[in-house]
Amino acid sequence: MTSDQIFLFTLFGSVFVLLIWGRIRYDLVAFSALVIAAISGFITPDEAFSGFGHPAVVIIALVLVLSRGLLNAGAVEMIAGVVLSSTRPLPMHIGIMSIIGAALSAVINNVAALALLMSLDMEAAEKAKRSASLSLMPLSFATILGGMITLIGTPPNIVIAQYRERALGESFSMFDFAPVGLCVALAGIIFVALIGWRLIPAHERAKRIRTSDDIENFVVEAQMSEGSKSIGLRVTDLSPLAKEHDVLVLGLVRQGKRLPGFARYEEISKSDHLVVEGNPKSVEAFFGSAELSFAGEEKYQIGLTSPSLVLTETIVAESSRITGRCSHDLRLLTRHGITLLGVSRQGRRFRDRVRKLIIKPGDVLLLLGGPERLEEVIDWLGVLPLEDRKYAVIQRKKASLAIGLFSGAIALSASGLVYLPIALAGCVIVFVLMGIVSGLEVYESVEWKVIVLLASLIPLGIALENSGGTQLIAQLIVSQTKGWPHWAILTVLVMVTMTLSDFLNNVATVLIAAPIGVDVANAIGVAPDPFLMGVSVAASCAFLTPIGHKNNTIIMGPGGYRFGDYWRMGLPLEILVVAVSVPAILYFWPLQVLAI
Repeated sequence: MTSDQIFLFTLFGSVFVLLIWGRIRYDLVAFSALVIAAISGFITPDEAFSGFGHPAVVIIALVLVLSRGLLNAGAVEMIAGVVLSSTRPLPMHIGIMSIIGAALSAVINNVAALALLMSLDMEAAEKAKRSASLSLMPLSFATILGGMITLIGTPPNIVIAQYRERALGESFSMFDFAPVGLCVALAGIIFVALIGWRLIPAHERAKRIRTSDDIENFVVEAQMSEGSKSIGLRVTDLSPLAKEHDVLVLGLVRQGKRLPGFARYEEISKSDHLVVEGNPKSVEAFFGSAELSFAGEEKYQIGLTSPSLVLTETIVAESSRITGRCSHDLRLLTRHGITLLGVSRQGRRFRDRVRKLIIKPGDVLLLLGGPERLEEVIDWLGVLPLEDRKYAVIQRKKASLAIGLFSGAIALSASGLVYLPIALAGCVIVFVLMGIVSGLEVYESVEWKVIVLLASLIPLGIALENSGGTQLIAQLIVSQTKGWPHWAILTVLVMVTMTLSDFLNNVATVLIAAPIGVDVANAIGVAPDPFLMGVSVAASCAFLTPIGHKNNTIIMGPGGYRFGDYWRMGLPLEILVVAVSVPAILYFWPLQVLAI
């Protein structure tokens, strides 16, 4: 072993220990290791920051932005809306949620898919009066499995494809992962729906993310959208839909005046305003289902290029500019382009119009507007934004447009007409021009810690490979499996990679395991593609711990899980993945013996 190899193995060993320890941010650990390697001369100055321009890094960042755009446009909500039913048997509910989660994860970031479906799953569990812990873990595992189906579904596939291009001269295409990924995902979903959820400890009870008891309820006014299905109905006809979305219809405003009582039997006309009470997320979903518009929303609508909007909760201080005044006095909408959409006053209701209500210290205001403009007006008003109380307003009219643009970009790339990063970048630009994502959301959508981690580890991985370090590990594997059939050696590589991925970030795992897989294939004289495909599957399947994949970490608190709960369902699932993936790889990517 050379001095270069000793240094790099020591450096990587230190990185892995710190990543598993988890007390120091993983992006800082990786970036520090990169700087140390550069100062020590193992990476040249030109190579040190080359990872930030690597196609894999660019693709991951663009996919995150496009995922936000599809969420903003309601494309994901439109697909997921059919899953909520508290009357389905639990295995059927888990099966349907898992299929939708896997399908979404194949085309958008799997973390974004879980974030959306997790709230729907917990809502269904609450209505069915059962613990969401029985379904959250199967949902998380399903979104991880679904990411394996396409190139853009999970970062390990993107990294593997780019590594193949560097090592063999040609990248994997968009759907090269699909045959093996579909087999594994289908087997995994059947397992979690029929057997896996039964292995979760029965004594665990899920914690609520946030319900109407945790979030302020606001009194909000809605206006009728053009051609709304609510026009012509009586107010009481909307009660079932309101109940489904956990909102309460309080009454009707007609010709600027609130009608007496709840106006239950009044027929709704196109010029009326509906008064409802609920938390922001529930109100927004109810408006979408009832085809209502936020009061003043027409000010923001400029055809297809209308901007993305957000709802923000703020609290009024004694010194706030709006204290003792109303929204109408300050001309918030006409002068500043911001709508005071709702007011929460310690659970008390009021009959004044929202825009004419005199605001008091301690009131919580629900403001609607563009992200950049909202920040300016919040500062100007002197109100205090509440942490984590910002909600995107779904632009449901743009759902078809967003799906069409995204599908077009994927089709151009899959056909070989446009390089994938260029196709995705073009789609992002159109999303911004069409107002599907704002300029601020472009930067907010990117998980910069993951970007820094990947960009830092890429040059380190290349340095280890160039030093012969990965070849040394490959020779060790080959020597320990001497005389074994090739499929058994592939199985060993899959198992080792999967074990690493349970404790390390999957990107870090694949950057080390991919060159080892190629070196092992070269050492035994077979084509490297089956080994690269094995690494991509194994690096994605981290089911034993909550730290192996971010989705497992996300559900830990809401699901009420302990660290040791994951292996109960995760271990048999990982065994199943190995049992299904290796034969599938050998069938779709035969182990061709290379001529010497």
